[in-house]
Amino acid sequence: MESETDDASGIPLIGDEFPHLAVETTHGEIDLPDDYAGEWVVLFSHPGDFTPVCTTEFVAFEDRREEFEQRDANLIGLSVDRVHSHLKWVDWIEEEIGVEIGFPIIADESGRVGEQLGMIQSGAGTSTVRAVFVVDPDGVVRQVLYYPEEIGRNIDEILRSLDALQKSDDEGVATPANWPENDRFDDRVLLPPPGSRGAVEQRESEADDEGYEQYDWWFTLSEQ
Repeated sequence: MESETDDASGIPLIGDEFPHLAVETTHGEIDLPDDYAGEWVVLFSHPGDFTPVCTTEFVAFEDRREEFEQRDANLIGLSVDRVHSHLKWVDWIEEEIGVEIGFPIIADESGRVGEQLGMIQSGAGTSTVRAVFVVDPDGVVRQVLYYPEEIGRNIDEILRSLDALQKSDDEGVATPANWPENDRFDDRVLLPPPGSRGAVEQRESEADDEGYEQYDWWFTLSEQ
């Protein structure tokens, strides 16, 4: 099935609306992002079926799928293979490794979806690189990751990113490096810098009552 898009130019970047796509998958036709309205989506591409690194990634994603679902996040794979190839590959994974892949895989035989999403890049031939798009419940792209073909993805980091994005959305905070296991600041979060002199004074006056650790007016940690 050919993809249907509102705009055929430009790779979606952080803060952009994810393009509307009608795609064929191992679970049937899906309309992105409409079919997942109100939920998060983690769309990830792989260079090709029946390849070793991709196989380990699919097993790793499936092993952690329940953790994504606990975060209201849906996993979706993609490559430029046919749907029949996807089906044969997931059958092989189940038979040989004992893991049943429970998430859909987009069949992008024409490469149009991969090209629009920037998943087909120089030096990668016609195959998709290891891209990841994290899309929020409003259909907005919140994170974009790219990995070379020879490096498998770190599932912990993708889950950590989801936790950090949801923490930021829910509480209006930012997360430090390596959060929630920062060697110096543990799992504390950062409050946004005040935008006025009055807000600075209010932050300083409430620091003790709120339990803030304030290094300066623009660098304040909270236990939230």
